Amino acid sequence: MKFVNKNTYRSFLSLLVFSLILAGCMAGDNGSEEGSSEDKDSGNLEDKVVVYSPHGKDILSEFEKQFEAEYDVDMEFLDMGSQEVLDRVRSEKNNPQADIWWGAPQVMFDEAKSEDLLMEYKPTYADSLDDMYHDEDWSWTGTSQTPEVILYNNKEVSEEEAPKDWDDLLDPKWEDEIIIRYPLASGTMRTIYSAMIYRSYKDSQDPQEGFEWLQKLDQNTKEYSANPEVMYNQVAKGVGTISVWNMPDTVMLAEEKGYPFSYVIPESGTPVLTEGIAIVKDAPHLEAAKAFYEFVNTKEAAKLLAEKYYRIPTRNDIDDLPDWIENTEIKPMDIDWTVFQEKEAEWMDHWDENIKSTDKDKSE
Repeated sequence: MKFVNKNTYRSFLSLLVFSLILAGCMAGDNGSEEGSSEDKDSGNLEDKVVVYSPHGKDILSEFEKQFEAEYDVDMEFLDMGSQEVLDRVRSEKNNPQADIWWGAPQVMFDEAKSEDLLMEYKPTYADSLDDMYHDEDWSWTGTSQTPEVILYNNKEVSEEEAPKDWDDLLDPKWEDEIIIRYPLASGTMRTIYSAMIYRSYKDSQDPQEGFEWLQKLDQNTKEYSANPEVMYNQVAKGVGTISVWNMPDTVMLAEEKGYPFSYVIPESGTPVLTEGIAIVKDAPHLEAAKAFYEFVNTKEAAKLLAEKYYRIPTRNDIDDLPDWIENTEIKPMDIDWTVFQEKEAEWMDHWDENIKSTDKDKSE
């Protein structure tokens, strides 16, 4: 039997311990495995995370409970329209108050990126996203796909009578029957309105035909509601019977809350938005922000959002989704989102200043 010199033995032990520590650090830095023990270690996280989101109190409250149960971190959220989020993040640029912006069309995140409002962050689930579902520099990633639809009160309007395409909304029979969520405060509505302009703009490079279309829609519009809940209630009560909104929310409101809502996927095609998430640049609670970003995009969260909140995930590794998602046939409208980013503000300002009937504006 051979004996080892004590000094050599101590050196060997020191080297072994160092190697084990280094290996552990490298494993944590990799971040390739969701839900690793290091991901769930809240010891290096701040005591809270602040989230701005248009997702509504139901989703936000549920994720608040789950996140706080998983981590020793207080989640604070502000529920507001996606345009309002962008405006607020922009106004707070020199003194950020939010850590996470969760929920908005990709054009808004692109606009925020162009103004240097977002931080680049490549998440652990990056390999499960096709290129169209994330920013090339990882300033945002997509969390869900959101097709836009024509919503109607099925107690007042039959399936046969309901508008089948966008141009049907201009039929004089729908005068004073259309309730619209105030577009300037809503990413969904800004996208729908911009899409109506873009249909002719893509060939003519002139928005005038689209403006005329929105003018005719304004003539049939009864009111522009201050927030989504007001719009839902007005349509549900029959104050107006028609609206335009996103498909997931429409399905959820019908199935979960019993609203008399049905929808039509426009025959000619519809804008399909990528809803995203981003970390605000110079977020005051950065490590907690990263933890929340990862938490709401795990496979379990994506499945929960699909099953309970009717969100269509962007991740390509989610199995056993609800039938309404797997069996839905959508014809996406061919849209250059870069043009949207460049023109949307100009187009919507024109609508607000020159087309909107001010007496129908209930947003103030």
